[in-house]
Amino acid sequence: MTERPWMEQYPADVPKEIVDLGYSNLPDLLQDSVDKYAKQTAFTQVMPNGMNGSLTYAQVDKHSDSFAKYLREQLKLKPGDRVAVQMPNNLSYPIVAFGIFKAGLVLVNTNPLYTPSEMIHQFRDSGARALVIIDMFADRLPEVLGKTNIETVVTVKISEFFPSVVAGVIRLVQKVWSRTLPKITVQHTPFQQALDMGSKTTADVPSYYKDVNLETTAALQYTGGTTGVSKGAMLTHGNLVANTMQMIAMNGKFIRPGVEVVLTALPLYHIFAFTVNLLGFYHVGARNILVPSPRPPGNMKRAFENYKITWLSGVNTLFNALLNERWFIERPPKHMVASAAGGMSLHDSVAIKWKEVTGTPIVEGFGLTETSPVLSFNPLGGKSKLGSIGIPVPSTDIRCVDEDGEPVAAGEPGELVAKGPQIMKGYWQRDDETANSIRDGWFHTGDIAEMDEDGYFKIVDRKKDMILVSGFNVYPNEVEELISSMPGVTEVGVIGFPDEKSGEKVHAFVVSSLREPSKDEIIAYCREHLAGYKVPSKITIVDELPKSPIGKILRRELRDGAIASDSNTQSKGA
Repeated sequence: MTERPWMEQYPADVPKEIVDLGYSNLPDLLQDSVDKYAKQTAFTQVMPNGMNGSLTYAQVDKHSDSFAKYLREQLKLKPGDRVAVQMPNNLSYPIVAFGIFKAGLVLVNTNPLYTPSEMIHQFRDSGARALVIIDMFADRLPEVLGKTNIETVVTVKISEFFPSVVAGVIRLVQKVWSRTLPKITVQHTPFQQALDMGSKTTADVPSYYKDVNLETTAALQYTGGTTGVSKGAMLTHGNLVANTMQMIAMNGKFIRPGVEVVLTALPLYHIFAFTVNLLGFYHVGARNILVPSPRPPGNMKRAFENYKITWLSGVNTLFNALLNERWFIERPPKHMVASAAGGMSLHDSVAIKWKEVTGTPIVEGFGLTETSPVLSFNPLGGKSKLGSIGIPVPSTDIRCVDEDGEPVAAGEPGELVAKGPQIMKGYWQRDDETANSIRDGWFHTGDIAEMDEDGYFKIVDRKKDMILVSGFNVYPNEVEELISSMPGVTEVGVIGFPDEKSGEKVHAFVVSSLREPSKDEIIAYCREHLAGYKVPSKITIVDELPKSPIGKILRRELRDGAIASDSNTQSKGA
């Protein structure tokens, strides 16, 4: 077998290597899009009731210039200073993010649902000097600001850039009906005021980033903290430009410049939507349809009804949620080209049903925060393998290695390691963690994968999520995939639970709809299709599963909750 068998799998229009990125930094990449698509609509924000607002490429460019000038001239921030951004999908987000890049500063994406303690950790760790926050969550700031280096707070409305009458209605609903507008008791600058101050200066914006190159840090993208304290991955301009170009190249002729309409329901502050939707689809002149929150799934109904959606990026839980909505099943989108899945394992049953309902495929890929994020993808114009994360994107090498770092044979499980221009510079102020993760130029993902003879990879599971039952490896993905294929099951989370006899035992948490399968039925079904040691010894029926902002099931929280519950039970028994 050749060292890079995937090279033979690239469609004719997909380059095996990207020799020249063509841009010196992110502002150069963004300016190219504005030059080509200035009059086209770049972003449309759609509320659950259909109310909406839009911005053209030219407007985004103009406002982001003003924000860059505000940051540099009014706040006197210096190149490399960090600016935290904490808000859901809305029209202000691209203006803020692009303005930060143009100012030669570093973006720190922050989950708007973070608790004060989580905010304090991230703001202190990053050393952010300014914060742009949605006003709905500004009531947390009195508890936070005094424990950080933040000097300036800019507040954003969810209805920024909407037509005035529509924006007024939204604000009224927030104040009177939903009561989601707390009183802001800290000193702050409204976003429109910040833009106005910036627009009145005569500074030359390109001068801010003339010394910014591909090695300059563009963003501190914090990991989810699933394996410990949340760390900031230092993503450079080169990382993000490269991954944008890799993603576009991998899809070849299936991404049509100036034509696509992509539904952006995943949060832009998460690396998946940030690179794929915000940067990638913006670069090709697409229209991003922004949904502030995809939960409940009905929040996306008007977006699908009112716009000719051609692409959707999502995770397994989002696709599955749509497939359980009657309105989606009865009137599926008619203009879809394809959907891109990542963030977690895509279940075969979901991919098959999606194709039946929409007539279009979900192409699964794989990546991590530390890899900007895309490492691999199923090529649309070539062979696509169900259950596979595809082949490495151009200019990327991937291996599966054993505990000694040696490559394993095709078909054998090993830790997935990767090398390419999208690999982060390292972890912010954590040289030890960086040295542990990047060895001899290879980034160690912590995921267990297999490569087949064609060079297609399949994620078996997270290394740390693997369950050891009497010396046998059990991969939660496999058990989850099987149980989720049962009628009536909508979601499944599988964890390892401490056991005196076997070391660990398998525990499945099941969310169901329609006719609820009994615990005995689930176990019987597993026994029919799985080896005995893989069969769950315990089934718990729950109303919902803990999830990350993009909908990834958080096994750690399930495990911690189960262990705590067991300890309480034993204490009461004692």
